[in-house]
Amino acid sequence: MKKLGLFLMVIALCLGMWAQKKKEMQSSDITVAVIKATNGKPVRNAAVVIHSVNEEGKQESGGIELKTDMDGKTGYQGLPYGKLRIQVIARGFQTYGEDFEINEPQKAIEIKLKPPSGQYSIYDDKNQTAQPKK
Repeated sequence: MKKLGLFLMVIALCLGMWAQKKKEMQSSDITVAVIKATNGKPVRNAAVVIHSVNEEGKQESGGIELKTDMDGKTGYQGLPYGKLRIQVIARGFQTYGEDFEINEPQKAIEIKLKPPSGQYSIYDDKNQTAQPKK
C-alpha cells in the first residue's frame, strides 16, 4: 500500500512538472500595428523594442528590436508566454511604453502614438516673452 501511495505521489509530481514545462514552452506570434493617435494613419519605420519582464516586474536584459513597414506593422513569431514590455520610438512622436501579458497563440497589438507635448522648465517665466538678442 505504501508503494502505491509513493508511486501516485511521484506520478502527480511528474505531471505537475510536465504541465509547468509545457506552459513555459508555449509561444505566441505577435503583430504590432503603430498608428498616429491624431488620424489613425500608419507610422512607418518606427522602432519597436520588445523585452521580457520577470515576476518582479523588472525588464530582462537583451530584447528584440523591430521596425515597422510602410503600413506601420511589424511582428515576431515564437515569443514565450509571459509578460512583455513593448516600447515604440518614432521621430516626431512621444515615446511609448507598456507591458502586455502574452498568453495566447496569436496576439495583435495596436499602438497609438501621440505628437510630442510641450516641455516645461522651472526657468521659464510665463510673464515675460523672450526678446531676440541684438
